[in-house]
Amino acid sequence: MDAVSVAAAPDVAVARAIAAPPAHVRDLGRMAYEPVWRAMQAFTDARTEQTPDEIWLVEHDPVFTLGQAGKPEHVLMPGDIPVIHVDRGGQVTYHGPGQIVAYPLLDLKRLKVGVREYVHRIEQAVIDTLGDWNIVAQRRDGAPGVYVNDAKVAALGIRVRRGCTFHGLAFNIAMDLEPFRRINPCGYAGLQVVAMDDLGGPNDLDAVKPKLLEHLAVQFGLRLQPAPPELFATPSP
Repeated sequence: MDAVSVAAAPDVAVARAIAAPPAHVRDLGRMAYEPVWRAMQAFTDARTEQTPDEIWLVEHDPVFTLGQAGKPEHVLMPGDIPVIHVDRGGQVTYHGPGQIVAYPLLDLKRLKVGVREYVHRIEQAVIDTLGDWNIVAQRRDGAPGVYVNDAKVAALGIRVRRGCTFHGLAFNIAMDLEPFRRINPCGYAGLQVVAMDDLGGPNDLDAVKPKLLEHLAVQFGLRLQPAPPELFATPSP
């Protein structure tokens, strides 16, 4: 590469970053599951071709969620933790304190990304985030999610409506894993589940969130913009 090309490269990178479509990021803190789910549905139903994409981050109160085709027999002994039947794909999973739940609300048509590729890119963002702490992770064919030494560290459950995504990713950071023993996680009896801090990573969600967002932005070519942490029942202008 000649000197002129080398000098121009940073300007090209800056121009591409500026041209990248915006995505509003809302960190909702800790919230119950159902209000966030209903807000995702409302946002997706009301959005137009001009609505900017959003990524919501949340830490849920303890809850089991069962996908739309989920089998109740995979919920073994929920005890005092509520079970909610929802409209995402997949079987049963657990959300609770110490877990980052990321909801990408993306227009796949506008991004020119297919559903299979969408799943692949979310998995890669998690794999790259773990790699920032030298944790080697993999995906599995036919079993969406991210795994370390055959134990699942992140689960995926998505829904696409009119080409737009909701639901998303649950990434175990530093949490009590006991509730996973009350279910067949993702419909697999005996599936081992692990958290990032058990693998030598941080036990602070706030340390992981910026890295995860950074890798999601890279995977989807987005320019992230912070937004107020309130839930919106209709898309922001």
